[in-house]
Amino acid sequence: MTSGLRQLHQDITVCRRCPRLVAWREEVAQVKRKAYQDWTYWGRPVPGFGGVKAALVILGLAPAAHGANRTGRMFTGDESGNWLYRALFHAGFANQPTSDHVKDGLALKNCYVTASARCAPPDNKPDKTELQRCAPFLDRELALLTRARVVVCLGRVAWDTYLAWVVRSGGTVPRPRPAFGHLASVEEGLPHVLLGSYHPSQQNTFTGRLTRKMLDDVFTLAAGYCR
Repeated sequence: MTSGLRQLHQDITVCRRCPRLVAWREEVAQVKRKAYQDWTYWGRPVPGFGGVKAALVILGLAPAAHGANRTGRMFTGDESGNWLYRALFHAGFANQPTSDHVKDGLALKNCYVTASARCAPPDNKPDKTELQRCAPFLDRELALLTRARVVVCLGRVAWDTYLAWVVRSGGTVPRPRPAFGHLASVEEGLPHVLLGSYHPSQQNTFTGRLTRKMLDDVFTLAAGYCR
């Protein structure tokens, strides 16, 4: 990890800019879920995960209350992570298909995972102001990830977060504005190839809105752009 990325991660983990999120993440970490009573929850903002030379960046929504807010690593310890890392393993972006805890041996290959909000929000819904307060972290992150070629956005919020970053960074969003959808893609006119995917939340996976094949298709496409 470079010194710039290490400093960014340190700055993220001590952030207290959003009172509602600070209160919620810390309450969850104290009350805990019955299945995890023996855990010491992370209970802080969660930094990104992966290598600074990654060609693929995955942008999610926010840490899950009993997932990353418990383990301290993005998409680790919950069903969304199980779906994501299985797909990344299948596409050659991870060395194993599971993500249980930070010392489980998981390593990403040419891939970096981050989120629009760094704290677990109530009902998985950060508000507009909270997303804006978190935006400078993404600015710094993408400035450091200089070899990134593809950004996969998991869900509409992540899609909008990326397009807002384009504007903040001095770029121009194509017209008509790219619409989010599963396997939506923008190959030209942006700093990265932009791909959309339904978020692997239980709301989507349990209902069949997102299948394993659909998620595999996204990262197979991403892998082609990263070659």
